[in-house]
Amino acid sequence: MPPPSRTLLAIAARERLQAATRRHFFRDCGVGVGKMALASLLLGGQPAPASDATRGELANPLAPKPPHYAPKARHVIYLFMAGAPSQLDLFDPKPTLSTYDGQPVPADVVKDQRYAFIRRDASLLAPRFRFSRHGQSGAELSEVLPHLAKVVDELAIVRSMHTDQFNHAPAQIFLNTGSPLPGRPSMGSWVTYGIGSEADNLPGFVVLSSGSGISGGAANWSSGFLPTAFEGVVFRSEGDPILNVSSPPGYDDELQRDSLDLVRSLNERHLGRVGDPEIAARIASYEMAYRMQSSAPELMDLAGESRETLELYGATPGRVSFANNCLLARRMVERGVRFVQLYHEGWDHHSDVEGGLRNQCGQTDRAAAALVMDLKRRGLLDDTLVVWGGEFGRTPMVESNATLGRKLGRDHHPQAFTMWLAGGGIKAGQTLGATDDLGFHVAERPVHVHDLQATILHLLGLDHERLTFRSQGRDFRLTDVHGRIVQELLA
Repeated sequence: MPPPSRTLLAIAARERLQAATRRHFFRDCGVGVGKMALASLLLGGQPAPASDATRGELANPLAPKPPHYAPKARHVIYLFMAGAPSQLDLFDPKPTLSTYDGQPVPADVVKDQRYAFIRRDASLLAPRFRFSRHGQSGAELSEVLPHLAKVVDELAIVRSMHTDQFNHAPAQIFLNTGSPLPGRPSMGSWVTYGIGSEADNLPGFVVLSSGSGISGGAANWSSGFLPTAFEGVVFRSEGDPILNVSSPPGYDDELQRDSLDLVRSLNERHLGRVGDPEIAARIASYEMAYRMQSSAPELMDLAGESRETLELYGATPGRVSFANNCLLARRMVERGVRFVQLYHEGWDHHSDVEGGLRNQCGQTDRAAAALVMDLKRRGLLDDTLVVWGGEFGRTPMVESNATLGRKLGRDHHPQAFTMWLAGGGIKAGQTLGATDDLGFHVAERPVHVHDLQATILHLLGLDHERLTFRSQGRDFRLTDVHGRIVQELLA
């Protein structure tokens, strides 16, 4: 369809003005002001003054908002390792597993446990790599994490994570939204709903992806029942950063602006009539898309980074990679983006866990460590929280299935897994929690998924029990009715 001409836009604008009689003006503004105020309240802000509302100056739903209390972090970069890395081969060494390698797991250990693919009486599998201690903290890391070892004193390693879900999609959605069922707001959505964003020309919540796909799909970054202004915006690492962000041929900036102004005026009029907050979100989205036409391509262009920085990350401009995404995440927080989530899929090692981990660590270890180093040297780590981890762990027992062509792998294990955090108010240089001798159950300081969520919100100045949204007759929150702040993680 050809773009509308300036003549048609002018005629439409003139007809709108002629139709706005004094009676229509008071009808529309008198009713609309109250509904605009209601829409603003539903978005979590304060009602706009009547003088602003009558001029059509709607509050930006992503504008910065005061937190509940002084925050330690202003931004989050969440490195989500989709598929679930094996904690037993990366972060949680178990000499006992080596001693009993190939022997059946004791029956009382696996009593009443459920697994996705293996039998409960499967044999134990020893860790596939050597471990050694690093840094002043003496944290133990696998030999396939040599770059992370260089920044280990910046980390808080949590060995006692556990979750309620044992399959990928519900576990990923649970970790991101607090519920295993699609339809709830994601963590990034809750954060931007609660405190807005500091980015003027970029979304407050950005999603980047590398690897082979995410089991939980878009439900992981959905805004759920929150207004869609708070949904995660997926950026691409090549081509247009966002699909359809470029104007079609024949659309210059002036015509684009005129078209958006016309659409905005119609949307504002409809908002005044019905008070639907989704209309306000639509207006904000159109304006953000317009600003991103120049800001997003500049953001995604890594050519201006120094050779030293590109080599630090292992990044190559123009490629889709975890390394490029880590560097882009740093550039985003520099520009005020509140929540950046990087998904890297490929950790689901039901077979050849050793080879799979060598491959995935080869793709991610250097860049993840570089991100921590780069943030620190630029003075950004103090107020940027970095989180690394998957949706659950892997079993101490081996998975081998000739029918499926699997051998020397590990199955899903929700009872215990490891994550690490850095920066943003985290007490660094510690390893928190412990598992039993087989790495099967949490033995010390269990940390549930809802505890992690409560702690992340706390570091951003948000009380997880007060950050609520009323939907379907009750108040919802990210942590549902659970969650306790992990005080040991706080600096």
